[in-house]
Amino acid sequence: MILRKLAGLSCALVLVAGCGLFSSGPGPDEVARDFLARWSGGDLDGAAALTDDPAAAKELLAKVHDALKPVKVAHSLDQVRSAGEDTAAGATAKLDWTLAHDRSWNYRAEFELRRDAEDWKVRWAPSVVHPKLAAQQGIGLTEVQPDLAPVLDRDGTPLLAPEQVVSVLLDRKEAGDLNAVATALAGALNPIDESITPQSIAEGAGKVPEGQVYQVAALRDADYQSVKPRIYELPGVRFTTRTSLLAPSRDFGSQVLPAVRKAVEEEAAGLAGLRVYTVNAAGGEVETLHEERPQPAEAVTTALSRTAQAAAEDALEPVQQPAMLVAIQPSSGDVLAVAQNAAADAQGAIALTGNFPPGSTFKIVTAAAAMAAGKAGADSPLPCPGKTTIDGRRVVPNDKEFDKGTIPLRSAFAFSCNTTFAQLAAELPADALTSAADSFGLGVDFEVPAITTITGSVPPATDVVERAEDGFGQGKVLASPFGMALVAATAARGAMPTPNLLRGQETKVDHQPAAPPPAVLEPLRAMMREVVEYGTATQLRDLGDVRGKTGTAQFGDGTNSHGWFVGYRGDVAFATLLLGTNASTPAVDATGRFLRALG
Repeated sequence: MILRKLAGLSCALVLVAGCGLFSSGPGPDEVARDFLARWSGGDLDGAAALTDDPAAAKELLAKVHDALKPVKVAHSLDQVRSAGEDTAAGATAKLDWTLAHDRSWNYRAEFELRRDAEDWKVRWAPSVVHPKLAAQQGIGLTEVQPDLAPVLDRDGTPLLAPEQVVSVLLDRKEAGDLNAVATALAGALNPIDESITPQSIAEGAGKVPEGQVYQVAALRDADYQSVKPRIYELPGVRFTTRTSLLAPSRDFGSQVLPAVRKAVEEEAAGLAGLRVYTVNAAGGEVETLHEERPQPAEAVTTALSRTAQAAAEDALEPVQQPAMLVAIQPSSGDVLAVAQNAAADAQGAIALTGNFPPGSTFKIVTAAAAMAAGKAGADSPLPCPGKTTIDGRRVVPNDKEFDKGTIPLRSAFAFSCNTTFAQLAAELPADALTSAADSFGLGVDFEVPAITTITGSVPPATDVVERAEDGFGQGKVLASPFGMALVAATAARGAMPTPNLLRGQETKVDHQPAAPPPAVLEPLRAMMREVVEYGTATQLRDLGDVRGKTGTAQFGDGTNSHGWFVGYRGDVAFATLLLGTNASTPAVDATGRFLRALG
């Protein structure tokens, strides 16, 4: 009995003196697991509270997370082992960081745990975060960007290539005399970009929020070097550099290449690499902990032809009025060129989305509709008077009221008889031109990757006068140069090609129209050839087998007109539109320059 009492007393004494040894609180393995779970889950306050130096732990953990910006941190606790005493243990764990761009960094870490009174704590040291992290050190991360992939044309020639761009920035607070600095900047930069003026700079700088800078210009490095001596020392002017995809010249492909660049910039950027390293208290790099090389992207290939694009732009350069030219390859639907001159650029991407009356170029559709309906064949004799009256209400004249008498349909097409085609259209059903236009792609809606396009609109016409006007491309018929290039490509191919621009990216189409009847296509192609042989485009006879249709289209009050020429030669279909020229001849001449440059 006495022995039992002594044993009980001894047990009680042990419990009092060493109550922590038999505490019911979490053991070292539970604390280690909880610490890792809170850390990887982003609960840095909770993780720090499980250490013996919460303030230092929270500060370093927060700095590391801010530097690495992890998408996810995973962990696994390998083991917790006793240090041979009841107040110390060691833990080994694996940390797996998922960083930007799905990059992974993993390593093993070791840390100690100590029992303080009744609780186990992680003994804090920088090496808890990483075994190579010493006192007064942190972790840094630098992304290493790969070279941008170029954008190539169909033949592998660069359309957009990586070049260094220098941004000229202005801090209005540091500029002092803003007007003087703006005047000096404009004097240097206006020859490069005529939109930059002292007023535009002063107004732009005045609109940015307090503390921000205004970007005056983004210059190619060669342009920057040419003006650097005049602007580098100006007060309040700063400079930053970046690499960007640039066209061969500032205005090359102005309405298509910027859209292509925007569409492929993520693809062309490739996959950034990174370096994770330790940094000292001054922010200097000490030792690399992890490195992954950047992975450049493969070159992006387009359907465009740099040769065709340059030829189209050169062909439009002499034109003072807004001018556009779109070229499509009939066999593939590849968009070969989208060209506009500066006057057209001021109105936006009108080569692709503009709505213009197509004038007599629409006679391609009207002729097809009339032949398909059995109203006339290519050799059918039809009247081509100087003017005709439709339904007693609308007088339709030929250009300068020329009169050809009675001639075959093919000749009325070649000479562009409005009176003939107005009468043919008037005899067709209300939706005949709509259906025929649809078969040539006019009115079909596409989602072409990188660009926005509108082909045109040909609504059914129940009114006979409206239908007659539609027959020679006036009335309510509208088309873009893109749409008329598609019409020409369909005539050449025999079925509407689906236009495409970026290799590997499919164009979506709202519907696939029925092809024009084969019995219509052969005579139509012959008629388009006769336009060049003896009709309204004879100046192109020396350029091979060119087939097409001229057109003038009145607009506004009807006293002025646009000039068109659409057609194809071989596997190149085109539509050329010059606004306000009052004749088709300038459009034919521009097309001639384009075709001659192609060879």
